[in-house]
Amino acid sequence: MFRTIALTLCSIAFAMGVQASDAGYPLDHMEPDIHDQASLQSGMQTYMNYCVGCHSLEYQRYKRTATDLGIPDSLMLEHLVFDPETKIGDLIENTMSEENAKSWFGAAPPDLTLHSNLKGGPDWLYTYLRTFYADSSRPLGVNNLLFENVGMPHALVELQGMQQKVCKQVPRLAANGGDMRDPLNNEFITEELCGNDLVERGYSPLELVEGTGSLSSEEYDQVVYDLANFLYYMGEPARLDRTRIGWYVLLFLAFFYVFAWLLGREYHKEFHK
Repeated sequence: MFRTIALTLCSIAFAMGVQASDAGYPLDHMEPDIHDQASLQSGMQTYMNYCVGCHSLEYQRYKRTATDLGIPDSLMLEHLVFDPETKIGDLIENTMSEENAKSWFGAAPPDLTLHSNLKGGPDWLYTYLRTFYADSSRPLGVNNLLFENVGMPHALVELQGMQQKVCKQVPRLAANGGDMRDPLNNEFITEELCGNDLVERGYSPLELVEGTGSLSSEEYDQVVYDLANFLYYMGEPARLDRTRIGWYVLLFLAFFYVFAWLLGREYHKEFHK
């Protein structure tokens, strides 16, 4: 009950800010599948290896997660929990102090238990984790197209590699929306566009420095999908049971409708005697 109320209040509080900050960059769509246990297990593995050091999941327990994802308790403790003092019934927390977090990053990294529901959904996470790029003007050397001037490092840089913003010569648009051409030689009149502007013209705003990441772009996209899928599950673990129980409810209502209709027909006969 408390979790539902907190989620509702936080969603209202953040909705306008999220829309304003993300309005300038389009989101890439992903279709979460919380019944894909292999994807959820892969997402949790990535989270525990790259994210939990800074971002806790303090409203979820290891035991509930292991049960939902089909992971035996012993394997969870052996391969996904790195503190030997942690018990299977503990909450998924980390040891980073708020004081150290503010000193290192300027602000304490948020807990991500409800983040996929508060911050624009899984599409936002999927896009955000794929749009980091090198920016020497930033303290941590990276920036993000979706969240400009973010204070977070690119935690998955060893997997993706470092991306660079690129500039390209593209046809200049006329007032009627067509491409401008030189009337003398009928060649396109071009202009240089960089970064986000390229998205509107159908170009990718980033290029990857080859050889800097351990995964191909397709493999990295799958890793990010699994991670976003896991955090989507984490936002409402009861969704697994709710969708399963929902079918039984619909079947019950379908059978109940038949008997209710038959009973109503009998009452209708009595009214017209």
